Amino acid sequence: MKHLISAPLLALLVSACATTESRKAIAVPPAYVVAEIRVTDPTRYRDYLAAISPIVEKFGGTYLVRGGKTLQVEGPEPNGRVVIIQFPSFAAAQSFEEAPESLAAGDIRHRTATSRIFVVEGAGP
Repeated sequence: MKHLISAPLLALLVSACATTESRKAIAVPPAYVVAEIRVTDPTRYRDYLAAISPIVEKFGGTYLVRGGKTLQVEGPEPNGRVVIIQFPSFAAAQSFEEAPESLAAGDIRHRTATSRIFVVEGAGP
């Protein structure tokens, strides 16, 4: 017994599979900017926060952690506040870090705090 699939149905199935595979192929993992910041001038540091927040938003970033309570579990204790910002991709996080407006805001941070900041790619979709 032969089973025939109509040409339109076959085209729909092929299209659906290709679309699913395309989505998998172009899915990009998020990236995170992770910072450990020891504020030395809390009053002037507020200027940095006011300057950097709209820049984070401009590059598609979302604050996941912004200070708050920490618990040292292993290794050295965090040296100040911990900040984690999620970006849609590693490229977006890197663009945020390298943008002239971020570098200008970083000058304020350098005068008001010491920091350790890095970008890390998240787990894939």
